[in-house]
Amino acid sequence: MAVACSVACALALAMPHARAQAPTHEIYAARFATLANFPLSSLVAGADRSRRMDIAMMVWVLKGADGRAALVDSGFHREQYFRQFAVKDYVPPPEALAPLGIGANDVTDILLTHMHWDHAGGIDLFPSARVWIQKDEYDYYTGEAWQSDSTHGGIDADDMQALLKANTAGRLKFVNGDDQEVLPGLRCYSGARHTWQSQYCAVQTRSGTVVLASDNMYLYENLEKHAPIAQTLDAAANLRAQDRMKELAAKPELIVPGHDPAQLRRFPKVAEGVVRID
Repeated sequence: MAVACSVACALALAMPHARAQAPTHEIYAARFATLANFPLSSLVAGADRSRRMDIAMMVWVLKGADGRAALVDSGFHREQYFRQFAVKDYVPPPEALAPLGIGANDVTDILLTHMHWDHAGGIDLFPSARVWIQKDEYDYYTGEAWQSDSTHGGIDADDMQALLKANTAGRLKFVNGDDQEVLPGLRCYSGARHTWQSQYCAVQTRSGTVVLASDNMYLYENLEKHAPIAQTLDAAANLRAQDRMKELAAKPELIVPGHDPAQLRRFPKVAEGVVRID
């Protein structure tokens, strides 16, 4: 009995220490472009159709103590989108990382939240990175989605070719469902249904958990009004995901939306277009 008690007591003392030693990251948001005069009704369900704003095109940088430099999303660079949208202040996504001392070949991992052109369109700009994606998202958009003209809106064929190339090169990694640890101190969650199987990331930092929502929450307004994103396959699932983000994040201020330029004002500035989230 005494031995059992001593073992249990030792485990109880060790567990808090283990949690305290969990790997943490520095997180930065880097804007590489702006889409001008974008309709809010395409971002927030039920928003006034006359409302417009300039939205930020972002990647998020995770710097680990082990020297890892991971990205959440990869930006875009394909020419057709500069004709289709009012793109301003564009720099190639790797150049947006330069103030952080990170080059294209320094990026070790890319966490793709989903396969839309403005988030997955830059994976070929980071040739050394492993690319992580939900397996169901990959399976759908490399297969069934292309059997109909109406099931792959916003998905670029060239981006899919780049993803396939990453796979055949051995650089593609699957996230198999919800609440999965991808890297130490970083977990991915599914269920927001922005695309077939979009995901968002929860990252451990010095201040606790930061949630990088990407397009599963376009703007702070989505969270503040508990309004689903306008572009979703399941509005109820999107709202459930937002509620879960509140549970995961250390505080609501550490839930970071996908395109809100306000994040560049809410966090400390590091350089032009770059802020430190934590």
